[in-house]
Amino acid sequence: MQTTRFADGTQVAYERRGDGQPLLLLHGGMAPREYWEPVIPHFEGYAAVVPQRRGFGTCPDGPAETSADEVLERETEYVRALADDVDGDPVLFGHSYGALTAIEAATDVAVDAVVAYEPAVLPDDFRRQADLADRMEALVDAGNPDEAIKRYVEMVLHPDGIDDLDAWLAEWPVWPDCVGLAEEVVRMNRSVEQYRLPDHLEVDAPVLVLTGTAGPDFLRTSARDVHDALSHSRLVEFDAIGHGGPSEAPGLIAAEVEAFISGR
Repeated sequence: MQTTRFADGTQVAYERRGDGQPLLLLHGGMAPREYWEPVIPHFEGYAAVVPQRRGFGTCPDGPAETSADEVLERETEYVRALADDVDGDPVLFGHSYGALTAIEAATDVAVDAVVAYEPAVLPDDFRRQADLADRMEALVDAGNPDEAIKRYVEMVLHPDGIDDLDAWLAEWPVWPDCVGLAEEVVRMNRSVEQYRLPDHLEVDAPVLVLTGTAGPDFLRTSARDVHDALSHSRLVEFDAIGHGGPSEAPGLIAAEVEAFISGR
């Protein structure tokens, strides 16, 4: 593991594999950096840089508490620090909240390209009714962080319903370790609920926006909204792939990413 230090003295740990152009892989809300394990082998020509997001277990001198309105600023700060820390202009590849972070970071740091799989942005109508952060926080305060994570799974990963949640969780690689992240995920979800997509995102680098037909409808809508807000973007929708697209179908996703980067 390597580390990079912020201006305030805190550190972010990251793993770097391979040689070539840096490819920063930014994980989402309930997926630690191990999320990218199925993806990395498909990018042999790149130096995969896989950080652990601040607040997700490998930043011992980071802030113990971060308010919702500071979360996205904190996240973009670490991405910019990493982008400046690597050799050359990197490609940012983010999933979910990591995708939102990648796009926001690219508004103020030199990158070669951005790949955003279903950025964690809520359409206006959906955002006005969103209450996941409140529901999760109430469960955490009541001493039930495991139930809080279950609500996240039901509302974000399986919004159309799931027959046997306990059976699904038993096969989920991050369960039950992710229960300890409940408070951080509450703050992250609150920041998503507060975020308003601007009419125009000032990103100079080309952006590839990805989504799948088997994921939440609101995220497919958001992917299109993000695409429309960018000046230099391409939108690709994958049939029968859900919100976990990069780990569900890493070969298919990687091929699209490679074609985009090489064809610019």
